[in-house]
Amino acid sequence: MSTRRAARSGVLRSQSPLPPFSRRSLLAGAGVVLAAALPGCGRSSPVSQSASGSAGPLRIGAIPDQDPEVLQRLYGTVADSMSAALDLDVEYRPVTDYGAAVSLFRTGDLDLVWFGGLTGVQARLQTPGAEPVAQRDIDERFTSVFVVNAATGLTPSDDLAPLAPLRFTYGSETSTSGRLMPAYFLREAGVDPQGFPGGPGFSGSHDATLQLVASGSYQAGVLNKQVWTSRSEEGSVDPSVVLHTETPPYHDYHWLLGPRAAERLGVDDLGGRLIDYFTGLSAGDPADAEVLELFGAGSFIPTEVANYDQIEEIGRDLGLVS
Repeated sequence: MSTRRAARSGVLRSQSPLPPFSRRSLLAGAGVVLAAALPGCGRSSPVSQSASGSAGPLRIGAIPDQDPEVLQRLYGTVADSMSAALDLDVEYRPVTDYGAAVSLFRTGDLDLVWFGGLTGVQARLQTPGAEPVAQRDIDERFTSVFVVNAATGLTPSDDLAPLAPLRFTYGSETSTSGRLMPAYFLREAGVDPQGFPGGPGFSGSHDATLQLVASGSYQAGVLNKQVWTSRSEEGSVDPSVVLHTETPPYHDYHWLLGPRAAERLGVDDLGGRLIDYFTGLSAGDPADAEVLELFGAGSFIPTEVANYDQIEEIGRDLGLVS
């Protein structure tokens, strides 16, 4: 642990003593993590106390918006970092789909979840007392990109109308950047977001959208710009996939804390401590820099419910929020 990290952890402990959780690294291998995590995802009631008498770990999760191995590396790293900074046992539990993340958060099987804007709204409305904790700096002005297969002959443009006659796929049905906001911008441009030939597809993730457009299974699709930029820099985007349009900005991803986590763990002001942890991550510290890089962020910043009012309104209008 760096000197700066140790100092921060010490300040937090001095404000309100934490219970003596044992620290457990989740980087010992994906097999160990999955073995521990998957049974937990099947529970529909809060985890009982362990044989040692502790309340168990802080259970974190995330919507599965990218390839599983990418998610495992990302959230295994952040769990280890959070555990070291807060002296908490932290466990990442993967989920099968967006709906499962919302459901497991509602039942209390997940304490802290990285949601997209729409799933965060859905989870918060279904879980009274849920608290938005932090978002990345890039989530204040997040965007999506519409991509096309080069065989369409389309080139970069601000005009979405040429997409209307193409076979088109969104990401997950409840993805903010892969479905909700793109559908909104299509409608604003006069394109029926459900009117594509044969109806739109739903790939399930941003990476899958790229693969489907590259293969020609769909002629066009939409994903978030962060994934597009990351995959482009890696050189993993097939040359047959070209960017067509970038959307206007909107608020998106954020961490949401469940209302029962602090009491279960016996940790006073857990929300405040998590805000301090995320906003205290610094690119100047090697361990912090790894977390920020994996998230594609320069920093984390506090967030609030009002930032997602537009998403809630659009979600209700499109029938995705009730």
